[in-house]
Amino acid sequence: MADTALMHTYGRLPVAFASGQGAWLKDTEGKDYLDALSGIAVCGLGHAHPAVTEALCRQAGTLMHTSNLYRVSAQEAAAQKLTQLAGMDKVFFCNSGAEANEGAIKLARLHGHKKQIDTPQILVMDNAFHGRTLATLSATGNRKVQAGFEPLVIGFIRCPYNDLDAARSIIESRSDLAAVLIEPIQGEGGLQAASDEVMNGLRQLCDEHDLLLMLDEVQTGNGRTGHYYAYQGFNWKPDVLTTAKGLGNGFPIGAVLAQGQAAELFQPGHHGSTYGGTPLGCAVVLAVLKTLEEENLCQRASQLGERIQDRLQQQLGDLDALVEIRGRGLMIGIELDRPCAELVKLALDSGLLINVTAGSVIRLLPPLIFTDQEADQLVDRLVPLVKDWLATTSTP
Repeated sequence: MADTALMHTYGRLPVAFASGQGAWLKDTEGKDYLDALSGIAVCGLGHAHPAVTEALCRQAGTLMHTSNLYRVSAQEAAAQKLTQLAGMDKVFFCNSGAEANEGAIKLARLHGHKKQIDTPQILVMDNAFHGRTLATLSATGNRKVQAGFEPLVIGFIRCPYNDLDAARSIIESRSDLAAVLIEPIQGEGGLQAASDEVMNGLRQLCDEHDLLLMLDEVQTGNGRTGHYYAYQGFNWKPDVLTTAKGLGNGFPIGAVLAQGQAAELFQPGHHGSTYGGTPLGCAVVLAVLKTLEEENLCQRASQLGERIQDRLQQQLGDLDALVEIRGRGLMIGIELDRPCAELVKLALDSGLLINVTAGSVIRLLPPLIFTDQEADQLVDRLVPLVKDWLATTSTP
């Protein structure tokens, strides 16, 4: 009865949390849960991190909002720090990952019109997820989430993920392309990672055809994969990078970063956001980035990810139902040979928060501040659940 005033947009689990500390949450009944989802890759520093709490309280007691009609000192400082860590030139702050991707789409269209293209197109990938606004929904490669919201926004050409030959064929045959938009790892699409060959090849193709290479790092960013941003595992930069989720550790803030010619496309009047880059939000960003750097949490994510994947492989590797254990850093997927959404509720009952995506992939996104003991506890809780559940389900 408590949610009767809410639109029925979520299939919520039967729990409400009252407090959190580190990697743990406590519900309104006093039960503790190990959080291996981090609010869907948001709370990378865990819950109630002292640096985030201090920044929020200090800034809220000083100045929360003035609008972007004026200079915002905290915004300028956050932009300087973020571009430095990401290796980019300029940043625009917004409120979410979807808004960041909207900004990237607008940059692509500006770039296309600058090239004298009347109807600029963006190459996007099958099974991608870029958000739920009309433009980002149209860019998303999931018909299920698009259904009922037609007419979709035009300007997107779809390509199989991880298929460089298909991408090359499209790029070389069309003169109306302005950009390529891709997730280095598809979070909602089952934690599939683009191969090095595909990523390097797309960078080369974009250079050859004057296209913007735009990376959606909303989920992979802010230390999640072992780098500040996943692309930093390569020896090149994207033209446009979008980020959100872990950037604010629970405070809603996103960003569009750009370098080179893409960094100069937006001019006054082209884009804006009332709440984008408030003093409050940017104080949190500075605290998050400082903590990631000082506590060396990118490297920690890589170490923890290897530990968790190794233990999962040891304990689940001989199961016939296991398709693959994959991931990078603390972005881990366990693919089974059958739909396994039931495991989310079973894990909840046992005090463990996980997620299932693409129907049959257990998604693990633990906070970067996990201890070794918590990492082991995650595996020790999850493995018996998976084995017991598989024993009660039929082979597909």
